[in-house]
Amino acid sequence: MASQLRGNDLRQLGFPEGRAIGLALAQLQRKHLKKLSQTDQLTLLKELLANPTAFLTHLDWSHTAAALLPAPSRHIALTERKDYTVFGAEHIEAGAIHQMETAMKLPVTVAGALMPDAHYGYGLPIGGVLATDNAVIPYAVGVDIGCRMALSVFALPPKHLEQRVPELRKLLLEHTRFGGRDVFRHGQRQDHAVLSRPEFQDVPFLRNKLDTAAAQIGSSGGGNHFVEWGVVDILDPANELGVPVGQYLGLLSHSGSRGLGASVANHYTKLAQDTCQLPAEARHLAWLNLDTEAGQEYWAAMNLAGDYASACHYQIHQRLAKALGERPLAKVENHHNFAWKEQLATGQQVVVHRKGATPAGVGVLGIIPGSMTAPGFIVRGRGEASSLSSASHGAGRLMSRTRAKQELGEAEVRRYLQQHAVDLIGGGLDEAPQAYKDIRQVMQSQTALVDVLGSFTPRIVRMEGGM
Repeated sequence: MASQLRGNDLRQLGFPEGRAIGLALAQLQRKHLKKLSQTDQLTLLKELLANPTAFLTHLDWSHTAAALLPAPSRHIALTERKDYTVFGAEHIEAGAIHQMETAMKLPVTVAGALMPDAHYGYGLPIGGVLATDNAVIPYAVGVDIGCRMALSVFALPPKHLEQRVPELRKLLLEHTRFGGRDVFRHGQRQDHAVLSRPEFQDVPFLRNKLDTAAAQIGSSGGGNHFVEWGVVDILDPANELGVPVGQYLGLLSHSGSRGLGASVANHYTKLAQDTCQLPAEARHLAWLNLDTEAGQEYWAAMNLAGDYASACHYQIHQRLAKALGERPLAKVENHHNFAWKEQLATGQQVVVHRKGATPAGVGVLGIIPGSMTAPGFIVRGRGEASSLSSASHGAGRLMSRTRAKQELGEAEVRRYLQQHAVDLIGGGLDEAPQAYKDIRQVMQSQTALVDVLGSFTPRIVRMEGGM
């Protein structure tokens, strides 16, 4: 083990006084770096000092590298607010509007829109859509990268559900996992091609993330994530699913990229904040330019996390379809908490961030869920330019998690679920249906954005934990 380097050793190398010395010394205390000889440690620090830009996306040294770079003489100034369209403004809290106003003042912002389910979040509000010029904002994508909805429609009538509630309930308990610790054991775990993706080696930050991704694959997150059986009602005979008008058994899931996406979001947000210093009210909107190494690495990691989230849903539906003994007639899947390279009606190429917003380009299918006691909707996008071809991603929160826990009681929520014939496994008071907006009002506010093809009404719901 190397003898411990001190601040004076780094000063002699040429490290400037300040934060970089403390960060470097702290890093050298990490177990794998502590094993290096003092000569190797000094060589590494010399390389870092000589070219900090090359270490900006390094797993160990990104923040030290950022501290070594010249600090901006002042914050990046916000600009005059650009115009944007708000859908369902009467349903949106002032905090979310304020956050969107701030996002529209970024110098990289080109256009924006706010969906009717919008509510306060970090950086961009949940339900915010933001188009930028050659820049990606990690917190405008969101922490749960690639979070998505997936629906399977089975050729079974609703009475199958009504007659077999205990059996379908048992299938959810046996074939789904929720939260950070409740994952499939080695003998139960399934492999997937996404785990062999080269990004796990090519992107330095991802090199130690494969084990966690492999352990959590096929599972769902906590919070508002769920897997549920319910009734699908196909309403439009011209639907692209090829399913006749009528009622069917459906399986709906909502989850994202688990620990992988959260770690990517947090790492690159901190890196963006180190290199893109904005005023305090906009600090969570720090961006990475896509022509930088850091921007390219985040883009690769974001796309990997999105594909990983899709793989989790694939395994959830595959396991349950096999246990049910049925192949789905049709499937619909869409994601949010993501950034896409798109072209505006003006012809300008932009990066469109949809944080809690559903892609709704012309003919694009998606699912907009309600709550446990309200239907969700199968929709077809209309490509409305003023919404940046987007729609809401759900009903949106009416109460914050804290307020829901303070104002709602377990007995009250259980009675409410019973009145709506919903069987809940797990879930907390913060996810009670009363904590959400009226999905019908939300849908009424976006008739110009999507056409409704059908609905999904929950009947047996599984979430993390329990009330």
